[in-house]
Amino acid sequence: MLAVGLTGGIGSGKSTVGDLLVERGAVLIDADRIAREVVVPGGPAYQPLVDRFGPGIVAPDLTIDRAALAALAFADAESVAALNAITHPAISAVMAQRRAAEEDGDHVVVLDVPLLKPAHRDILNLDVVVVVDCPVETAVDRLVGQRGFSRQDAEARMAAQATREERREGADLVIDNSTDRAHLVTEVDRVWAALEDWPRAPGRG
Repeated sequence: MLAVGLTGGIGSGKSTVGDLLVERGAVLIDADRIAREVVVPGGPAYQPLVDRFGPGIVAPDLTIDRAALAALAFADAESVAALNAITHPAISAVMAQRRAAEEDGDHVVVLDVPLLKPAHRDILNLDVVVVVDCPVETAVDRLVGQRGFSRQDAEARMAAQATREERREGADLVIDNSTDRAHLVTEVDRVWAALEDWPRAPGRG
């Protein structure tokens, strides 16, 4: 098995890259999907979020109202830190479990982590880190034009994340997604070829 950390800022196209890697044979463990699992009623992050951000984040069906949570959680640096302190350990624990379940395979396992930090290399035992990169203004335009964010909300989300430079610093491979899909597919093909040839750690597939 080759354990690959995949990261990129919001609006970078990271999820599209994850889907393209799956088409090429990768197994995907997606932190965003797990993030939704850990905040369901009874999930490990549910009650701590309600305790920290208040009952106003609870929808009528008792699930977390993600828009209401985001409005509070991204309001300032302290709130972002509180959100991360609650959700990240729960997400990392599930990701580590799912990664361990693939340990005896011989495939490329992609762990999609939006806020991947240097510590994740050890926590998730990653062999390679791939960063999806694009200019900040391009990412903001995508969030506004394709996902319905207000420009203010998009810029606030961007400001709460690592900078492009910080992400690229920790990368083994970088995928450029600054233009169109055809270019992105070419970039993914290039990186997939590199991953297939990447040396596996002893004892892995």
